[in-house]
Amino acid sequence: MYQSETRVRVRYGETDQMGYVYYGMYAMYYEVGRVESLRQLGLTYRSIEEMGVMMPVLENKSRYLAPALYDENLRIVTTLREMPKVRIRFEYEIYNEAGSLLNTGETLLAFVNKATGRPCRPPEVMTSILEPFFK
Repeated sequence: MYQSETRVRVRYGETDQMGYVYYGMYAMYYEVGRVESLRQLGLTYRSIEEMGVMMPVLENKSRYLAPALYDENLRIVTTLREMPKVRIRFEYEIYNEAGSLLNTGETLLAFVNKATGRPCRPPEVMTSILEPFFK
């Protein structure tokens, strides 16, 4: 299992009229979590794309437990429970500054060959970096 953490501060424009984070923003927070998770491994979306692999989102699930509020510093915990194959599943937990769990989510992405548009395996460098976490 691989797990990482990153933080994001809620901006005013991400909130609704009630002062809560608008529900659609959680997909963006998930993206921040997974991009930073890969970056902490030494991989970037840019480098993966330069290797000829795209990672489109196939599924996006979210469960709202409590509202996040303007100016809170949220902690996004991103987890990979299994070694990626042709697909990669990220799980997310979002906590507020007090440590309360506000949201859980999951995204499923596919690895797609940029040239052919067909599913493919993850780049070998990604597999090599992740392998020690799944032994």
